[in-house]
Parts: sequence; structure tokens; C-alpha cells
Amino acid sequence: MNIHEYQAKALFEKFGVPVPKGAAAKTAEEFAGALAQLPEGPTMVKSQIHAGGRGKGTFTDGTKGGVKFCKTKADALEVAKGMLGKTLVTVQTGPAGRKVQTVYFTVASDIKKEYYLAVLLDRASSRPVIVASTEGGVEIEKVAHETPEKIFKVVVDPAYGLADFQVRDLLTRLGLTGAEAKNGGRLLRALYAMYWETDAAMIEVNPLITTPTGEVLALDAKVSFDDNALFRHPEIVALRDLNEEDPKEVEASKHGLSYIALDGNIACLVNGAGLAMSTMDIIKHFGGNPANFLDVGGGASKAQVVAAFKIILGDPNVKGIFVNIFGGIMDCNVIASGIVEAVREVGLSLPLVVRLEGNNVEAGKATLAASGLPIVSGGSMADAAQKIVKLVP
Repeated sequence: MNIHEYQAKALFEKFGVPVPKGAAAKTAEEFAGALAQLPEGPTMVKSQIHAGGRGKGTFTDGTKGGVKFCKTKADALEVAKGMLGKTLVTVQTGPAGRKVQTVYFTVASDIKKEYYLAVLLDRASSRPVIVASTEGGVEIEKVAHETPEKIFKVVVDPAYGLADFQVRDLLTRLGLTGAEAKNGGRLLRALYAMYWETDAAMIEVNPLITTPTGEVLALDAKVSFDDNALFRHPEIVALRDLNEEDPKEVEASKHGLSYIALDGNIACLVNGAGLAMSTMDIIKHFGGNPANFLDVGGGASKAQVVAAFKIILGDPNVKGIFVNIFGGIMDCNVIASGIVEAVREVGLSLPLVVRLEGNNVEAGKATLAASGLPIVSGGSMADAAQKIVKLVP
């Protein structure tokens, strides 16, 4: 789950990570009140959407920049009026862009130098890792490609936590000394504490800055959380902005389904994440394009299967459906019954290919055959994939 920058900054402050003073507004009527919380002087106006590259983005009306520097609060007020309710297109949003429904005002900081800092999970070692670079304020992917020697990592032992020697190592590599090192050390420890205690998947600060007076501040914040741990954090769940998510993915989450929309035209309904990935791969192998990742889980009910079909059909790009089920815990006949009920309820007119294997498979196949519905059976995963690709224009 992702959250907005202004929400991340509020969490930063809670854990002691220093940030520039800021205030958010969701309506034009709230602008004056938000700005009143800031001191007079240079002010930043920042569009709040779940995407990076906002500063280089373009609004659909042609206005450049979703992050603007203003010399006065009066200027900031006018700039904010031109952002709220507009659609911002960045390198991460795709051409459709995202509608700006919140604007964040912050005090403009006096920047001495910019750095990059992130805490995330290193899947190779199954441990948290802190990634840092002296090249902040630019895309870290560009730094990794052009000057990888300027990126360094520290892997943290989760049983011990962030050690003092690791903090000193990071500060030395960043070139921080004196007051900057002291303040930077506090920030590093606070940021790691937040990562650990909130079950974050990633915390990225780009840029992290130093000021001429020795302060070290998180100028930006991008935070995502482990969905599987959200049951422990209702206060974080409350930060979820459904307007920033695909409506189909939101609906799927209500039914306990794992759904991710893609840009193809062959929908997939599969049990198990690994099998779902393989299903998408085999569709591509035979010349098709998957429209989604949809994992109904190991013990889906008939109601969940019906819900999954409705979600799939909510995508106008879908021209065919491939159901690929391997029954271990899953009863193939439960899936078959759900398929029959769903097809009858929604009046499906698209090609549907079903491959069943495993637990109670014969009963499942018999249920499909007895339905009298135009359901194509696949003898194997490869056979079913080839059939749906041929049926979809």
C-alpha cells in the first residue's frame, strides 16, 4: 500500500525524522488555512499523487511541473489553484495521468547539498538494506546506470537492528561531518525505526538535504507498506487513498482476491501466485497478451469466483478468459461450480477456456460439461493457452 508524501511526512515527524514544515489542503477553501500554518517567505507547492517525477510532469492543460517554487505565500496560493483538480502526467503515471486531489505546501529549504536515501527489503539476503548516494535529486536508476560506484548499501541484521558502526559508515560515505553527521545519524536511526515498526516495504527520501546551518532534512518522501502486515496497523490502513488505485483492484481486495490490471486482452483467473505468473508467461509464449494477474488463492469460495469474473469483465479490453486451476487444497469442483454460476449470472459472450487439474478434477470437469455452456476445455496448460490465444482476435 502506498501513501502520499504529506502522509509520509506526518509519519516522519512522529518518528523523529526532520522535515520542512508543511500543510496539506484538499479543497480550494482550505488553501488559506494551510498556508497560514507556514511562515512568510519562499514556499513549495507540491501536487499529491502516487507517482514519481511530479516536478518534471505536465498537466493535461499543458502547464509544466507538478512541484513549484514560489517566492511568496500569495504566489503559492495562485499556483495551487492551477493544480487542484487537474490531471498530472509523469513518467510513472502513463499517458492517462493522475488527478490531483490534494496539494501540499511546505517551507522552501535552503539547500547546501542533495543526497539519496532509502530503506527497503533486500530479497537476496532477506534482510533490510539501506541504500544511499551522494547523487540525490535525480533518478536513482540513472545514477545506477551511469555512476554505480556512487551508490552504496548497508545490510542490516534484523535481529540486532541498525548498528552504530553502520551509521558511522553511512555518514562517512556520504561525507557528513560535524553537526551534519550528528543530525544525519539521528535521521538514519529514526528512519530505520519507522521502517521496522510500521512494517514498511520501502521508505525513499530523494532528496535528503543538508542546509548551510548543518540541518539534515527529508525534503521528499515516498513510502509503501507490506500489505500482508497491514492487519497490525489500522492507523496506516486509514491513510489509504482509494482514488489513487485501480477501481478493479480495490474491488478485488474487498473479496480477498489478488488482482493487478495489465494492458493485454486475455484475462487470467488462477489459484496461486506462482501459477498465475506462469500462466501469464505461457500466454505471451503463444503470442497473446495477459490482461491481468488474478490469484484467487488456495481456498477460494464459489462467491469469490463469481466476484472474480465480474471484476474481469469490468475491463473493456478483455476479449477472452483463461481459467487455470491446479487443485491442491482447492477443490476443482468448487471452482467449476463458481465458473458456471458466474457465466450464467453475467451472460458471458467472450471465449472462455478452462484447464482444471488436481483435487476432485473429474467432478469439476463433469460440472462444466453438464452446464451446457460454451466453455472450452484445455487438456493441459499449454493446450489451454494455445486455445485461448487462437480464440481471441
